[in-house]
Amino acid sequence: MAYVLIGFMGAGKSTAAVELAAALGVTALDSDRLLEERFGHPVAHEFELSGEQAFRAAEEQLVCELLQGAGTDSVVALGGGSVLSERVQAALEPHVVVLLDVEAERAWERVGGSSGVAGGDAPERPLARDREAFLALHAERRPLYEGLADAYLPMIDRGTAARALGALRALSAAPAGTRLVWARSASGDYPVLIGRGLLRAGGEDGGVGAAANLAEIWPVDRNSSRPFCVSDETVASLYAKRLDPLSALVPIPPGEWHKTLASAERVWRELVAGGMTRADHVVALGGGVVGDLAGFCAATYQRGVPVVQVPTTLVAQVDSAYGGKTGVDLPEAKNYVGVYHQPAGVLVDPDTLATLPAAELAAGWVEVLKTALIAGGELWERVAAGGEVDEHTILACARTKLAVVAADERDGGRRQVLNLGHTVGHAIETATGYARYRHGEAVGLGLLAALRLSGREDLRAQVRALLLARGLPVTLDGAGIEVEEIVAATARDKKRLGAHVPFVLVQAPGKAVTGQEVADADLRGAVAELI
Repeated sequence: MAYVLIGFMGAGKSTAAVELAAALGVTALDSDRLLEERFGHPVAHEFELSGEQAFRAAEEQLVCELLQGAGTDSVVALGGGSVLSERVQAALEPHVVVLLDVEAERAWERVGGSSGVAGGDAPERPLARDREAFLALHAERRPLYEGLADAYLPMIDRGTAARALGALRALSAAPAGTRLVWARSASGDYPVLIGRGLLRAGGEDGGVGAAANLAEIWPVDRNSSRPFCVSDETVASLYAKRLDPLSALVPIPPGEWHKTLASAERVWRELVAGGMTRADHVVALGGGVVGDLAGFCAATYQRGVPVVQVPTTLVAQVDSAYGGKTGVDLPEAKNYVGVYHQPAGVLVDPDTLATLPAAELAAGWVEVLKTALIAGGELWERVAAGGEVDEHTILACARTKLAVVAADERDGGRRQVLNLGHTVGHAIETATGYARYRHGEAVGLGLLAALRLSGREDLRAQVRALLLARGLPVTLDGAGIEVEEIVAATARDKKRLGAHVPFVLVQAPGKAVTGQEVADADLRGAVAELI
């Protein structure tokens, strides 16, 4: 298989292809450059001489020749419009298709100057002369690019393509249909693999052959770094064997009420007893509780060791496994002790959701709903229509969160949008001792409060109906729950920097705003409505 780079104008395909080819010891093939050699003049000139239809026909012919002749480890960069051809789309199928993803405005900054508009010095591009038409074309093509891609790389800095090579190679060893998302943050990059059957690479009961298969897709070299697995007792009995050989398995009791400093101490001491060194790594096998706790233990054990997240619940697969937030709860507040510690990689097998109880699956779906409200667009349309969660939905949620984290790793601004519904939701969990409501159930109630505070009655009614359709609570049961207790817990939210807790409110799906101050009376009213 060849590595074929696709994407919109200005994504950096040619540069990334050269870098990736150098890492492989081959020469990159660039369809635009080869077309110019064939024409004897620039692509823009051919556009003017022959028109777009004739240009596309010549492009289709050359690209199909390239793809049919591309051997293993070849690297090919394609022009942005070449994939409009159905012949080209069919020719892509045997290869690893890598989308260099670039936001529309950033692409315009890079190539709009080809017409003198943005002051750039890129070669002239005939489709980059009018800004509004350029942005519309980006929106039109993006779904096509995303549908063709096996791997998604954000517009990258120099060196990223070479660092991603190991993860790209893992795709050939992964089950068919597996997708790679390259996650970026200020403190480091890492691969996210999402595919059905990923954990079956290790076999039902492990073994030598299974271990070799698993090692091919594992984001850490298991020959030089031993895996120490932290899991809850239920998940460990279902899936730990598939990760063998493990140097140690540290099971903890399931449930949010076990995400404590006492549990962390137990894990630390088990790692010491197992002889874990700084050369080794932790594996977090389980849901959000395991991911948070194991990540926290990895971040602090001997001042930090890598962690590989292997999420097995919906809430973890669409949200908590990404972004590097780790920690434990205190009786006074949720996630009050923790650190940022980005994973070394994330392996997501949606097949593990088949063993998840229906109530846990429904609660995890609330994070899908929250993400859709933040993202808007196609994801919101799918969720609002009541569509079932599949690997495509998981992929869309993961990409949404990872894009936010890439822009703001440490909650300094944009990342706070991910707190939608969580300010009141976390307060409900704290006020009820982490025992009465699952995390997703509490966040669902928090979303209703946030939408009331947003003044979006129509959207609140729609979200309420969606929650009810999943059998999720839309009111608190009231027994022993006081409005003032929840309001007081809200005031201890981690996002508070001064006298007021900043809320995330929603203007419309895809338009969530952070840092909003809410009057005490309005907050009490929104909480009281839930009881």
